[in-house]
Amino acid sequence: MSLFRRYPALRPADTVVAITGGARGIGLATARAFSRVGAKVAIGDLDGPAGIAALTELGRSARAFAVDVASRQSFADFLNQVSNELGPVDVLVNNAGIMPSGAFLAEVEAITRAQVRVNLLGPIHGMQLAVPGMVARGRGHVVNIASMAGKLPIPGLAVYCGTKFGVVGLSAAVRAELAGSGVSVSAVLPSAVRTELASGFDLGAGMPTVDPEDVAAAVVRTLRTRAAEVSVPGWVRPVGPLAALTPEPVLRLAHRLLNSGRALTPDTAARAAYVQRITEQAADR
Repeated sequence: MSLFRRYPALRPADTVVAITGGARGIGLATARAFSRVGAKVAIGDLDGPAGIAALTELGRSARAFAVDVASRQSFADFLNQVSNELGPVDVLVNNAGIMPSGAFLAEVEAITRAQVRVNLLGPIHGMQLAVPGMVARGRGHVVNIASMAGKLPIPGLAVYCGTKFGVVGLSAAVRAELAGSGVSVSAVLPSAVRTELASGFDLGAGMPTVDPEDVAAAVVRTLRTRAAEVSVPGWVRPVGPLAALTPEPVLRLAHRLLNSGRALTPDTAARAAYVQRITEQAADR
């Protein structure tokens, strides 16, 4: 059976694309990429004004809405607004995420809960709300933005890693459940991305680093390939399986050589604005 008999073709120019966390970083780059190929784009973001400001970079068919992906009701309202203004959602990009850093034992409960609710529960809400309509129409696509941190443990990002490991497994399991429905699920796993999320981190030697536009291009390509899992850059894909087979003493040496504990000691001044914003948002949740 051919790929497109399993997954009906989705031409970007004929699709409605909803993107969470769309006001900044990977989300905004993805919105730009879809707009350039003619899709109708809806960006959702907890920061409603930032989402509206982002519309100046997008086409006239783009829309922006406030959404808290941690709230099922808020996510449902977002998808309903998109459907009412642009049409049924053909492509859902679950991109919203937060990445606090620091020692696991020092992390406060509000920050831990926020990561689980945004990074993992957000994609769960999105798929449970959007996919039934896709299945009913016999076509649709979901892209969950995970991370290489969903394959490799990183000191200083323990809970973040846990949520992204969860997104990788969630994506694979839901994809298997949807086999034959015409609806596909892809997980996109970027390495370190040059966005506010990584502000204050040393992205130098030993750290494969990409731009948000690289991730956005990979997301758009999944409409054609419907790949189950995509790493960005592509050459890092074997790293996760190899790490799982590597003896722990060797891994510890690699961690030391690559300074993988850099997330424990970021530049706090460079990271201050991001930390303040996500801390305030966590308190509101």
